[in-house]
Parts: sequence; structure tokens; C-alpha cells
Amino acid sequence: QVQLVESGGGSVQAGDSLRLSCAASGRTFSSYIMCWFRQAPGKEREFVTTITYNGGRTSYADSVKGRFTISRDNGKNTVYLEMNSLKPEDTDVYYCAAGRRPGAAYVGAYDYWGQGTQVIVSA
Repeated sequence: QVQLVESGGGSVQAGDSLRLSCAASGRTFSSYIMCWFRQAPGKEREFVTTITYNGGRTSYADSVKGRFTISRDNGKNTVYLEMNSLKPEDTDVYYCAAGRRPGAAYVGAYDYWGQGTQVIVSA
């Protein structure tokens, strides 16, 4: 079983930056596709970004392109989400997930999920 723990969320103002981290358990981290989703109250979980086994391929939702960057450090079993130029509409709970479908942008592709970390962006 892969266990994921997100951290780094908080409350910031529009235009600020945050760096989220997702720490994974086990020694098979590099064999998983990793991703970030986000979810607002009353909304479906929304794809944000995903990254392949060793970072060779990434993809982003249009809403975050040019502002967010996903990266991974397999030696540390950690995935990061660097968020810049934050907007109020980025206010969501952010979830890290692991799966085996490269480039997948849907919830069903991922098998393991973290508990989420809250990001609040004030106007």
C-alpha cells in the first residue's frame, strides 16, 4: 500500500506563492504516476497536474498552466507542487494521488490518495 501525506497548504493573498509537498511511503515510489487534484465544496474533484515516473512527462490543467509546476524527487519519495501567482479561484483542498496510467487526468486512474491540504487565496 502506498501512503501519501500532503503538506504546505495555508492562507495567502492573491499573487502570492505556495509550495505543496506530498510524501510517499515505501520503496516503489518511482513506479507510480503521480498527480495533484483539487476540490472545492460542492464541486467534483478537479485535475490539476500529473507527472510520469521520473519526471519525463508532465501535463497541466489549462487553468494552472504557466503558474503551477509539478516535480518529483524519487530519492526522497516526494512530489511537489509549486504554485505561483495564486488567484482566489485556486482556493481548494489539494490532493496528491498515485496511479499507473501516464497522463491520466481523471480520478478513476489513481489508486492511492492523500488526505488533502487546504489552500486559501484571498483577493
